[in-house]
Amino acid sequence: MEPDIQRKLLTKTRDYLAGFKEPVLANFLEGVDWSMKERPLFLKPLPCLCRLDRIFSTAGEREREVVRVLAENRNAFHWGQTYVEADFGRHFIDNYGWLELFGTRGHFINGEMAGGFLVLGPHLHYPDHHHAAEEIYIPLVGGAMWRKGGGPYVERPAGTFIHHPSNVSHAMKTGEEPLLALYLWRGGPLAAHSTITGKADVA
Repeated sequence: MEPDIQRKLLTKTRDYLAGFKEPVLANFLEGVDWSMKERPLFLKPLPCLCRLDRIFSTAGEREREVVRVLAENRNAFHWGQTYVEADFGRHFIDNYGWLELFGTRGHFINGEMAGGFLVLGPHLHYPDHHHAAEEIYIPLVGGAMWRKGGGPYVERPAGTFIHHPSNVSHAMKTGEEPLLALYLWRGGPLAAHSTITGKADVA
C-alpha cells in the first residue's frame, strides 16, 4: 500500500476533473482549494470492493489512472453505506458502497462541497431518489443505465457528464457489469440522506 494514498487519490481526482470543459462543472469547482486539510478516519472496507478488479479492467482510457489508485489501495479508505438490508435487500447491501474523499465527513475537510466515488455491483437497481444538494456524476466505466426526472433509462458511457439539479429525481440500474462513478455534491446538507421515491427491484 502506498504512503499517503488518500492525498494521491485527491490529486488524481483533481487532475481528472480538470480535463472537462463543461461550464456547470467549471462553476462547481471554481474556487476549490485542493490543499484541503486531512481528516483522520479509520479504515473501513466493504464487500462491494471485490468489484473493483473488474471495474479496472473495463474503465475508460482517461479514467484508468483514478480507478487504478482505488483498485490497488481499496482497503486504505473509509467506505460507507447509507442504507441497510431492510431498505433494498441483501444483494444491494453486498454490492453497494461509497467513499467520500472530501466533504463534511470525508478524508479531506470541505464544508462547501463533497466529492467521492460510488460503487454498484452487477444487476443492481438504485431506485428514484432526490436530495437538496446539487449533484454531478461522472461514470468511470460504461454500461449502467441512468434516469433523470422520471424520464427513460439511458445508457451512459465512461466519462459522461451527468448533472442533477437540486431535488431532481434520478435513478440508476446496472446490468452484467458493475459501476464506479465519481460524484460531486454542493448546496444543502452535504451528509443528508436522499429521499427515496421509487421502489427497488429487490434481489
